[in-house]
Amino acid sequence: MRRSIIVGLFGVMTAVMIVIAGVVFIPRWFAPATVEVPRADAAESREATGRIRASLFYVAEDGLHLTAVDADVPYGATPADQARALVEAQLQAAPAPLAQSIAEGTKVRQVFVAEDGTAFVDLSKEAVTNHRGGSLDELFAVYALVNAVTVNLPAIKGVQILVEGQEVRRTGRQTGRR
Repeated sequence: MRRSIIVGLFGVMTAVMIVIAGVVFIPRWFAPATVEVPRADAAESREATGRIRASLFYVAEDGLHLTAVDADVPYGATPADQARALVEAQLQAAPAPLAQSIAEGTKVRQVFVAEDGTAFVDLSKEAVTNHRGGSLDELFAVYALVNAVTVNLPAIKGVQILVEGQEVRRTGRQTGRR
C-alpha cells in the first residue's frame, strides 16, 4: 500500500514536471529568433532622424522559419503612415544570410487602417505574379507582413492583404481555378 502511494506520487510529480517543461520550453523553441543590432535611445533616435526601431521578419538560413531583425524605419505620424513605412521596409532586400519572403518587385499601393484596428495593405500585382510558389513560401510572405505591422503597432489588431485592391484567396501562380 505504502509503495503504491510513493509510486503514485512519483508519477504525479513527473507529470507536473513535464507540463512545466512544456509550458516553459516549447514556446521558446517555436518563437522566432531575434537578431540584435546596437541601437541608440529610441526617443533620441526618433527626434534626431525621424526614424523608429522596428522588428522586420525574414526567412532564416535553414528556410524553415522567420527570424526577427531590428531595423530603423521611417517614423509615421499616423498608424496608417507607420504601417506603410513598416511594409515598405519589409519589402526591401533581406540582410545576409537571411532571405526575403515577399516576391521581388512587390510595391505598396496603399495602406489604411479601419476604426476596428484592421490594417488593409494593398500590394502590387508582383506579389502574386513573381511569387516563387509553394505553401510554405506563401505562409512566410503573409506572416512577414502581418508580423511587421502587428508586432510594431499595438493599435493594429489584424491585417488584410489585398493585391491590386482585391482580396486574394490563393497566392502564387494562378491556374485559373479558385
